[in-house]
Amino acid sequence: MKKLYCICALFLLLTACGQEKSPADASESEPPAASSQGQVASSSQMAPVEDVVDPDMVPICGDSLRDGTYSIAVDSSSSMFKIESCELTVENGKMTAAMHMGGKGYLSVFMGTGAEASRGAEIPFQEDGAGNHIFTVPVEALDKGIPCAAFSKNKKLWYDRTLVFRADSLPLEAFREGVYPTASDLDLTDGDYTVEAELSGGSGKAGVQSPAALRVENGTAYVTVVWSSSNYDYMRVGEEQFFPVQAEGNSTFEFPVPVFDRKLTVYADTTAMSTPHEIEYALRFDSGTIQSAP
Repeated sequence: MKKLYCICALFLLLTACGQEKSPADASESEPPAASSQGQVASSSQMAPVEDVVDPDMVPICGDSLRDGTYSIAVDSSSSMFKIESCELTVENGKMTAAMHMGGKGYLSVFMGTGAEASRGAEIPFQEDGAGNHIFTVPVEALDKGIPCAAFSKNKKLWYDRTLVFRADSLPLEAFREGVYPTASDLDLTDGDYTVEAELSGGSGKAGVQSPAALRVENGTAYVTVVWSSSNYDYMRVGEEQFFPVQAEGNSTFEFPVPVFDRKLTVYADTTAMSTPHEIEYALRFDSGTIQSAP
């Protein structure tokens, strides 16, 4: 009889141990969630890292933007952390971004490094209609490298990334007055000037003449861009096309510049390839270098 009692007691003990605790039964001393316990991936465990931080970038905080929601481009230091699209929401000077990922491989993110990630500070995913993951995160500033750790569903590791939310991808109307100076803000009267021009994008082989000629007429600034090549047959700024202002020599275009000190996305159509195609560039005209033309 005593032996039977012991067997029954052992059976009840094993049954109780196998039961899953409800959240109410969980003690505070239990280990944190799996993502919080995850180790940080080493450099050898990560895909090649791309440097997405331009040392000449000037961070832009939320109080420089008008309240609203805008589509924004985000550069990621890793091709494995691909952001398909992103919406930036600005409210009372605070910014958040809804990052739509290209898949379901990450369970949570932390705005900091993997080593700093802690329970309660992680940002879990939400799902879109296709089941892909969306992370809504706070944004400290645009045009600034922001650390972001992502927790891998399969590897159970934190992967350190750097994100840059690009101010040049926002419409000009998103910025408050005075953030980027106009010809009027700079008290430029009608006349001829020069301004330093900075080109980025493309393959890195093309260049533009700097300083560039700057003309102000009726309060509007027009810049003349002279390329290092004669193979561009038109430029496009937004939806407006501009054609060369000369028949020979290097490709030369004149177009209006609404503001200075902001990267302006432009497209130049090259005929140097087997078939013509547009190449995306960015031009920035430095207001601090404007001088009267000699």
